[in-house]
Amino acid sequence: MLVARFSTAQRWVHRTLAALMGVCMVTAAALYVPAVSQVVGHRIVVADVHVICGVSLLGPLAAGWFFSPSFRADVRRLERFVPADWQWLRAPDRRSGRIAIGKFNPGQKLNAAFTLGAILVMLGSGLVMKYPQWWPLGWRVGATLVHDLLAFAIVGLFLGHVWFAWKDAEARRGMRTGAVSRDWARREHPAWAAEEPAEEPADG
Repeated sequence: MLVARFSTAQRWVHRTLAALMGVCMVTAAALYVPAVSQVVGHRIVVADVHVICGVSLLGPLAAGWFFSPSFRADVRRLERFVPADWQWLRAPDRRSGRIAIGKFNPGQKLNAAFTLGAILVMLGSGLVMKYPQWWPLGWRVGATLVHDLLAFAIVGLFLGHVWFAWKDAEARRGMRTGAVSRDWARREHPAWAAEEPAEEPADG
């Protein structure tokens, strides 16, 4: 039996955000890795695409918040840590279904928090780098350092995210189709499974 996990709107937010983030990483490599820069060329165009996609990262998040009730509901779930989350982090058998985890486990909540924070910091530091004439020297130096260091952290997080998704076919199906098996939901997110979500969230 399948149960609804993500609406169509939520899946499109995720896909659009992933696509924009991917372009940002590829263009960053073309700008900062000499071997890649020599192959790609067109540095000015690549830089413009990088900036446009970076600024656009807020677009799908804003669209999801304003137009998707299911997206807003999940944001509220992601921003709260409950006692079961702390228990899950400490437990060696965290995926046994013993701990009453809700729709998102603590790792997913931390990932979401870091991603949002990283987008905002990268946007701010990137704008300082894009328009250096507006800022004092200390700000420009600090922005460059923060932007570069955080970029490495984002790549690491992205690779980790892909790795965990690759290992869990059911989780991938949930993001691809919007539904997961009830057995998977009971094992990975028992408290959420007990809510018996509707077959498809209201905003599709």
